[in-house]
Amino acid sequence: MAKNKSKGSKAERELFQMFIANSYRAVRVAGSGAMENANCDIIAGKKGKKYAIEVKASKKPVKYISKSQIEDFIIFSEIFGLKPVIALRFDREGWFFISPKYLKDAGKNWTITLEDARKKGKRFAQFFG
Repeated sequence: MAKNKSKGSKAERELFQMFIANSYRAVRVAGSGAMENANCDIIAGKKGKKYAIEVKASKKPVKYISKSQIEDFIIFSEIFGLKPVIALRFDREGWFFISPKYLKDAGKNWTITLEDARKKGKRFAQFFG
């Protein structure tokens, strides 16, 4: 578990720096993934653009995310008037950004494959540019 947590934190820090480098204001949400009511990893914005970002990193070509986590994330985003975005970083593939609506139903979880991320996802400059 600790390795996954550090991998996630590393991905969050990397993405946070990308927002700062692109003239966004951003904050990492303390306790995200560990505490109740911390339902996203990063909040980022600049004039007229506000996002709640759930960060996921994966070695494998598919990422599973619990339905309850995504449900809480979307509710959180709506309460704050933020656009919900799933930020996916697949090893050796870089970042993809997608709307939660592109996740596929897999029973208890939502999934996104690397293939779908390539088709439906956008790169940072495309999504936030």
